[in-house]
Amino acid sequence: MKLRFSLCILAVFSLLVFSSQAMAEPAGKVAVFHAGSLSVPFAEIEKNFEQKYPKVDIQRESGGSTKMARLISEVGKPADIMASADYTVIDKNLLGKFTDMNIRFATNQLVLCYTDQSRLADKINDKNWPEILMTEGVVWGHSDPNLDPCGYRSLMVLQLAESYYNIPDFYNKAIANRPQKNVRPKSVELISLLKTGNMDYAWEYLSVAVQHDLKYVVLPDEINLGNYNYDSNYKNATVEVSGKKPGTTITRTGKSCTYGICLIKDSQNPEAATAFMEYLMDPEGGLKILQDMGQPPFVPCRVPTQEMYDKLPAGLKKLVEIKK
Repeated sequence: MKLRFSLCILAVFSLLVFSSQAMAEPAGKVAVFHAGSLSVPFAEIEKNFEQKYPKVDIQRESGGSTKMARLISEVGKPADIMASADYTVIDKNLLGKFTDMNIRFATNQLVLCYTDQSRLADKINDKNWPEILMTEGVVWGHSDPNLDPCGYRSLMVLQLAESYYNIPDFYNKAIANRPQKNVRPKSVELISLLKTGNMDYAWEYLSVAVQHDLKYVVLPDEINLGNYNYDSNYKNATVEVSGKKPGTTITRTGKSCTYGICLIKDSQNPEAATAFMEYLMDPEGGLKILQDMGQPPFVPCRVPTQEMYDKLPAGLKKLVEIKK
């Protein structure tokens, strides 16, 4: 009798453990809004994550980071996760009311992309590119600074280049040689224009250039927005962009490229969304994919304060450090 009772207890215990494990497995849909520059690595991260958790369906929507954040904060579009090419977009649009966190997880830098078909492609280098952008007949463009961080960062690079190369009025002269039609909603839209020969040069992130096999000019650290040691110089560049309300503007100030990600407070599937973020921030998971695709990650990822760290889900805390 004792043996039979013990076996029954063991069977019940095993059933409970199995049931709890089954219940703990993430499932359902997860809506991930993210910067266009993250499209290629996030596609790979999605594939690997769904292989690990086949009951989860990651549904990604990409675009300019500012636009994606406003879809959440102003339009009210449901989302579980937001990943921005500029972490300050989350600070300005989502932190507080829509999320308690802003985890910095990767960096980048601006490069000037081109192809073999581009005018003066055989002559361009890291010293003469300003002259080439001012050349009549050269077609170049960037993304919309009101919608996409790469857009206002591109303008910042041009401003910084004016003093670095000591070219009087370079910024205005370059812009005068760039018609408004060459400004596109997000930076990745420029890639097709380059590859079809309809545009000679376009400003992109280094990771995007690597992922799409583009030729590119690497700029000095003093102006490429890719080295936080030069933030004191980057802040000399400012760009006015549209504000939250129609007719208003805000000033973006130059700073090194840092990507941020957050879990939205009213997430419809916080368990699966948190699991995705855990995989994304795993040094052997999503962060490795970013590294392999030309985008250096922060290992571990970062939050600026103890207060924010304390609000993170337990599974994320082991992947994050407190660092300003």
